[in-house]
Amino acid sequence: MARRPPLSVAALLLLGVLAACGPVPVAQAERICLDDARAATGPRSKVGVGVATDGDRVWTGAGFEVSLSSDYVMGRDPTDVFNRCVMRRSGQLPTRPLTDQPGWRG
Repeated sequence: MARRPPLSVAALLLLGVLAACGPVPVAQAERICLDDARAATGPRSKVGVGVATDGDRVWTGAGFEVSLSSDYVMGRDPTDVFNRCVMRRSGQLPTRPLTDQPGWRG
């Protein structure tokens, strides 16, 4: 017969899961949401090329990836995307506008 974990262990696990769903600090939300705002400005692409060997054989590889955000497809303003994302994640308005965020090149 399988042993069941004590109720206190199950309660701690449940609290950990629920805590992960809670709001994050506004500064952290701003950093996370900067990516959403960037994605709303246009398609993103990645290109990769590589070479590998095991000493006897050589392999080459290449890859290409394109991603489109639904915000870009819907024509949403990156500033609005940023503001809504920060509010959703932190429950607060951003402390600085998108154009003043470190790393933003709009």
